[in-house]
Amino acid sequence: MEVKEYIVEEADKLFCQYGFKSVTMDDIAKHLGMSKKTIYQHFSDKDELVTILINEKLNNQECTMDFCAKNAENAVQEIFFVIVNIHEMLSSMNAILFYDLQKYHPKAWLTFKEFKEQNLGKCIMVNLDRGISEGVYRAELNTEIITQMRLDQVDLIFNQHGQYNMNKYNLAQVMAEITEHFLYGICNHNGLDLIAKYKQQQITQP
Repeated sequence: MEVKEYIVEEADKLFCQYGFKSVTMDDIAKHLGMSKKTIYQHFSDKDELVTILINEKLNNQECTMDFCAKNAENAVQEIFFVIVNIHEMLSSMNAILFYDLQKYHPKAWLTFKEFKEQNLGKCIMVNLDRGISEGVYRAELNTEIITQMRLDQVDLIFNQHGQYNMNKYNLAQVMAEITEHFLYGICNHNGLDLIAKYKQQQITQP
């Protein structure tokens, strides 16, 4: 692993635990056991480090979404794959991470917003069209409205001032619950049968 890649990977662990604002370049250097000068040989400042990290995370997420879509038997199973992925991605994240990103790293935040609106929005729309054509989603759905509603749900979850970011719940739990609720709302009776099937498989898995 190259030094630059190693710095990004280890910095990510600190950011996920404490947020972007609280972690300084000194903290990262101490965590890595290297001098701050070495870090600055690879990154001009913390903002550049955060921007590179966010780009890597979004690229990985895009690959994961493609994998979920290609390997799912149907649109409903694709959503279940996504729920598992979301849990793995968000379970270790501090909720303040997204607030810090928006307030202190606007360039990286803009990249995140563009990804959400373009890539995520496209994936939602494609999944809705797939589910309707497969006969598992309600045929009368207005896919443009439902796509925007789903994007608004994602915004709500990552909004630091929202009620979901209280200490009572973690991001992974909230996202999983809202995603499952969303799925129940778009499925017809065939889709509901698949939900029951996949939920049972999750329960019976060791």
